[in-house]
Amino acid sequence: MTDQKSDSPKLLAGGNPQIAKAYGDAPVQAYIAAMPGWKRDVGRRLDELIVSAVPAVSKAVKWNSPLYGIEGDGWFLSVHCFTKYIKVAFFRGTSLRPVPPGESKSQDTRYLHIGEAEPLDESQFTAWVKQASQLPGERM
Repeated sequence: MTDQKSDSPKLLAGGNPQIAKAYGDAPVQAYIAAMPGWKRDVGRRLDELIVSAVPAVSKAVKWNSPLYGIEGDGWFLSVHCFTKYIKVAFFRGTSLRPVPPGESKSQDTRYLHIGEAEPLDESQFTAWVKQASQLPGERM
């Protein structure tokens, strides 16, 4: 541990940025800016694709993860950094077609893991985002 003062957020286990709970675009952009290495560019692209697919999307950071949702209808996805990949959680993922590949202990949630050497299928991701935004969101 260092005692140096820095405006950069602390990186938690797996390189996940520690960002204070807050609502709006600014904390999400701070999270993305603090994502380490290759994850930063992927984070920016995910955010661009989500905003393009759902222009009225609401944003927040809770539990050190950006959340995306519909005002008054809850959250439909989150993003979280791990050491070797970025995990996108679709909270109603079992209702999406096709179903995202990553299984969850939560009955409805499905994950998409994005690794450095795994290109993002932007068309499929955008389709999932559009579908997810039209389902009832999670209240958190």
